[in-house]
Amino acid sequence: MIERRYGTRLRQLLDRFPAVSVLGPRQCGKTTFIRQSLPDWTYLDLERPSHATPLQADPEARVRQLGEKVIFDEAQRVPELFAVLRSAIDSNRRRTGRYVLLGSASPSLVEEISESLAGRTGFIDLAPLRWDEVSGLRRPDGLQDLWLRGGFPDAFLAPNDAARHDWHESYTRAFIERDLPGLGIQVSPVQMRKLWTMLAHLNGAIWNASQIGASMGLSYHTVNRYLDMLEQTFLVRRLPPYFANIGKRLVKSPKVYFRDTGLLHYFLGIRNAADLETHPQRGASWECFIVDQLIAMFDRAAPGSRFHFWRTARGEEVDLLADAGAGLLPIEIKLNSAPTAEDASSLRRCMQDLRLDRAWLIYPGDQSYSLGGGVMAVPAATALSGPADLKL
Repeated sequence: MIERRYGTRLRQLLDRFPAVSVLGPRQCGKTTFIRQSLPDWTYLDLERPSHATPLQADPEARVRQLGEKVIFDEAQRVPELFAVLRSAIDSNRRRTGRYVLLGSASPSLVEEISESLAGRTGFIDLAPLRWDEVSGLRRPDGLQDLWLRGGFPDAFLAPNDAARHDWHESYTRAFIERDLPGLGIQVSPVQMRKLWTMLAHLNGAIWNASQIGASMGLSYHTVNRYLDMLEQTFLVRRLPPYFANIGKRLVKSPKVYFRDTGLLHYFLGIRNAADLETHPQRGASWECFIVDQLIAMFDRAAPGSRFHFWRTARGEEVDLLADAGAGLLPIEIKLNSAPTAEDASSLRRCMQDLRLDRAWLIYPGDQSYSLGGGVMAVPAATALSGPADLKL
């Protein structure tokens, strides 16, 4: 059994809020994590008719009957639940740790969460498996294995490449054909899959809805709406650019990344380690993997951290700017076994423009060393080994 590293944060939020919402993509391990963490709580799976029907029939009576310390899994399936919980919470606002809501859609997509439970619930964004959660499994390919397979537990633990590919195919079909309609979203399955595939080939690129829409025969409004759906169900990430008054023209459009490289590799047709080794998107995939792992790591170490990329109109670029409350940390990501001082040139320009004194260059090696000027080359496994090692 893989131990998720969100237990401390869960306990903190249960001590502060009447409810805690644990959000993340479907099948990322939310249910397993919560049932392990809160084994004595009442658990309801609202995708099961036997659990959902009594709640839909008379929400107020059912919530009273259930009492407190209740877990509502896939809570967005019963939208009327949120107003009832708000009333129950407001009857005694000082009582904390009463409800846990699990969901695979963001509050902006499920308006009832943001409207009914504003100020009444804390939030945990539960990502697929992180390196510090699986490094102890002693798998032969280590970090490379997590990069190839991705962090969805069923895909990561699949017995072979064919089984993993079948799982990703099933996951994709279920999301398009069942999950989106279950959220009241009507989309063209063919167009959604086509967009998803295009995003895989543009992973880490600057978002241009008009260009993508033209290639798909759709308006940029429709393409943006489809991207919103993927983002709000935690499958892609928009990384915004960083703005600063430094006398340079900066890029204003976001980058778009997959949130899981296993799913990315499925859409790229990468079935095994040999395919990944020679694929033209290998470098972009590595960048995607490190960006997502780092963001989850910072979120656990310093909740509320903010993330951007930095790029000027002349093409100077740094992959990630992390703001964890102790100043900006520029991070460049290289798929290079031995980065040199020349590889840190964009980092130094960013540091100079933003008046920063430290930066990381993350690479797939095993030694930390200085590249001069405050830039450290940091092995990926070291950077991702645990929040305590971030030294924020």
